[in-house]
Amino acid sequence: MLLQPKLNLKVSQRQVLTPGLVQMVSVLALNKLELREMINTEMVENPVLEELEESAATLEERAGIEGDRERSAEEVAAEGERVEKDPFDEIDFGSYFQDYLDPGFRTTSNFEEYDKPSFENFLSQPSTLSDHLAWQLGSLTLSPAVQAATELVVGNLNEDGYLTATDEELVAALLQAREPERPEPIPFERGTKAKATPLWDKPEMCENGAGAVQPEPLELAAAADEDMAPLLAAVREARALVNFLDPVGVGARDLRECLLIQICAQQGEAAIVLRRRQIIAADAAARNGAGGNENHVGNEPASVADGSPQADIFGIATHIVTNCLPLLQKKDMRELTRSCGRTPEEVAVAVEFIRTLDPRPGQRYNNSETRLIEPDVAFVKRDDVYVVVMNEEDMPTLRLNQGYRKMLQQKQTEKEVKEYVKERYKSAIQLLRNIEQRKNTIVRTCEVIVRRQTEFLEQGVNALKPMMIKEVAEEIGVHPSTVSRAVANKYVHTSQGVFELRFFFSEGVNGPEGGDLPLVLLKRKVKKLIEEEDERKPLTDDQLAAELQRQGIQVTRRTVAKYREDMQIPSTHQRRVR
Repeated sequence: MLLQPKLNLKVSQRQVLTPGLVQMVSVLALNKLELREMINTEMVENPVLEELEESAATLEERAGIEGDRERSAEEVAAEGERVEKDPFDEIDFGSYFQDYLDPGFRTTSNFEEYDKPSFENFLSQPSTLSDHLAWQLGSLTLSPAVQAATELVVGNLNEDGYLTATDEELVAALLQAREPERPEPIPFERGTKAKATPLWDKPEMCENGAGAVQPEPLELAAAADEDMAPLLAAVREARALVNFLDPVGVGARDLRECLLIQICAQQGEAAIVLRRRQIIAADAAARNGAGGNENHVGNEPASVADGSPQADIFGIATHIVTNCLPLLQKKDMRELTRSCGRTPEEVAVAVEFIRTLDPRPGQRYNNSETRLIEPDVAFVKRDDVYVVVMNEEDMPTLRLNQGYRKMLQQKQTEKEVKEYVKERYKSAIQLLRNIEQRKNTIVRTCEVIVRRQTEFLEQGVNALKPMMIKEVAEEIGVHPSTVSRAVANKYVHTSQGVFELRFFFSEGVNGPEGGDLPLVLLKRKVKKLIEEEDERKPLTDDQLAAELQRQGIQVTRRTVAKYREDMQIPSTHQRRVR
């Protein structure tokens, strides 16, 4: 069989989204802030679109302007004389003499004040974890190798402050970052003639003129080890340095290492504080006589002073973190006490001390920015009836520029200009239609929500009813994906507060009195039962399911366990306090 190119015709049907339909779908999914940004972008790109200013003259105002023009010239002149100011009074003679008749000296504040921006224009940029660590490292004097290693360590920290790269990977990155040595240029490139060297004067050359003898693989491995040894030492020194920067514990590879670093740091600080207090007490005793030191030491905190029953709190905490983290997670105080070989009081103090440590030290500098929420719609009660009101405040009012329409009617306008203006007009009209259709779709969807959730608006969350997107789509006669886009990332202002529109859509389970109970309320009931349980005898998933069934809610143990995990509530063994 010969392979040769051929031309074949194939007839098929497929759905292709037109640019207008694509824009309609994208506009529907935008919230108010995103839509406003999109309109501003379109006004910059499309000259046909323009914003209707609030100060633009209406029809009535234009009629008034025409009436003013018909007034007599005498009245206009007389009114102009009354309103017009003397231009001589508007001259700033102080600035004039200061700028042009300067005697030769001017204070600094007088001529620098003009270029100063407003203080309100300054915005403080939040500091990230990398910026904070780089600022601290900038005040230290480090060798080039350690400096490069610290930059790699800081650059490989995740949001929690943990180091995600191994020492071998950091060393490989350091080796790769090294600049290769530049080869010596050929003598002819420098403008000099190379001196001929006899072949027998080159010991590295063989009789047949072959190149230098290649080193053995063992020699290459030894050379690589010699290069990696100082780099590995630099990486470990950099890690140890970053570990004790603020916040303490960054650069650790797991939770155990992070907590141990913080315990070590606090133990060192406590030793320094104790040493300083002892010095102060000794000085006071030397001035005031004997006995001062004993009184001062007697007032030391139990966790620091020598001879107290809690003096080894750091040792107990270190033992717990090193060997007993699973027991600490289960809150098994009995096994912790047996493992530490200390009294229950000492172990309890050590556990409370561990709770003060930060398991995610990097989160304090990686806070997500506050998300600005502006409701797109509002459910307002008017005459005992809830109505849907679109929030169009601060939204630009668009209109078509009439100047370009006149340009299309002019005969002297070039053909290319007319085609461009026609294309821009079609794009502008399509955008206006899509914005209006977005508004109608959101209003119709919200009207169905208001009719179905009237009891929620009157009584609160406990009166919420289950509602599916498919049901709303069938009621307003659109596809479910259209309703999903209409409620995506949009918020509504109600008498019960501000909620996301998706909050009203929830599946239902068999509730009391034969009705359906939304999953939101089911999760709230599960969470409330867990909050009210006995910490020493927490409820199991079977007991939670049985309690909900006694309340008339038909739910299984697996369903309760699923919703408990969704709310990130620990299991029974993890909640039990022994």
